Amino acid sequence: MLDLLSALYPWTKSLHIMSVIAWMAGLFYLPRLYVYHAERATAGGELDETLKVMEEKLLKVIINPAGVATWIFGLALAFTPGIVDWTDIGWFHVKLVFVSAMTWFHHALMKWRKEFLAGTNQRPGRFYRMMNEVPTLLMFGIVIMAVVKPF
Repeated sequence: MLDLLSALYPWTKSLHIMSVIAWMAGLFYLPRLYVYHAERATAGGELDETLKVMEEKLLKVIINPAGVATWIFGLALAFTPGIVDWTDIGWFHVKLVFVSAMTWFHHALMKWRKEFLAGTNQRPGRFYRMMNEVPTLLMFGIVIMAVVKPF
């Protein structure tokens, strides 16, 4: 199995990068849709219904599959021989914390969508504007840990 992971390394890395890009694109865009939903849509109105469809498709077609693929290919990379030095993995633990926080954010977005669906959202657009910055901050930490490996 480890030989197979080594042989597939360039493919696994490529698929991981593509998955991350798709996941991040969705995580950047969905909070922006929530801003519009909170500020401009009237419950039951045409814009409300349009945004509900857009949010659902973004989650089900892009964000959820890309998040799962990111984890699968990321774990495959972690277990590929020679990729992670398991004797010096401080950076890896920190990266895992950031990726776990990104996953928590993903789940928070799903929870907030349910509130829009039920018509129970109480958060203002400003809240979602601030949340729109969360993936960027987490991305900085993840990329620095993966590339610079400061610990």
